[in-house]
Amino acid sequence: MSKKLDDELAQALSLAGQQDAPAVVKAAGASPAPKARSSRSLGLLATLLVMVGALVALFLVGFKEAAVYATPVDQLLAAKDKLTGRKVRVEGELVPGTLVKRDSPCEYRFQIHGTQAALPVRYAQCVIPDTFRDVPSGGVQVTVEGALSQGGDFEASLVMAKCSSKYDPNSHEMKGGAQPGAGPLSLN
Repeated sequence: MSKKLDDELAQALSLAGQQDAPAVVKAAGASPAPKARSSRSLGLLATLLVMVGALVALFLVGFKEAAVYATPVDQLLAAKDKLTGRKVRVEGELVPGTLVKRDSPCEYRFQIHGTQAALPVRYAQCVIPDTFRDVPSGGVQVTVEGALSQGGDFEASLVMAKCSSKYDPNSHEMKGGAQPGAGPLSLN
């Protein structure tokens, strides 16, 4: 086998001095002309750029519907025309004395407020977080997730209460004398 390879190499060297040499080199598997290489590179680059652009556009458009906006009560109410019916997350403070529970069908109703306005919230679930209690002194920070209805009420699908710094987890009591769950709850 090496004899055959040696013979082919010797033949190629002897033809190197002749005018047909470029044809022999091409037949032996040399690289394509620079123009062909650059046009293929440009085509590949253009294809890759189009694919990356399509992926970025798909990423941005696809997650737009899944995005959940976190906004204070005042900002939600100021933009209620744009946000009615959309899934949003609202942060505010529980208005003391507004937490009401109904057993059949199970539902909680309460209000949260910002600096200027209050938002009525309806939560049609039976279980709320342990830290979500109506404390007469106020200060219970609440985040609700759901959608603002046409009537102006907020239909919550999730309620989260920020743990108050007044809550002592060891004794399960509020510092300052209030008991968890000691706020006014009316059972209908």
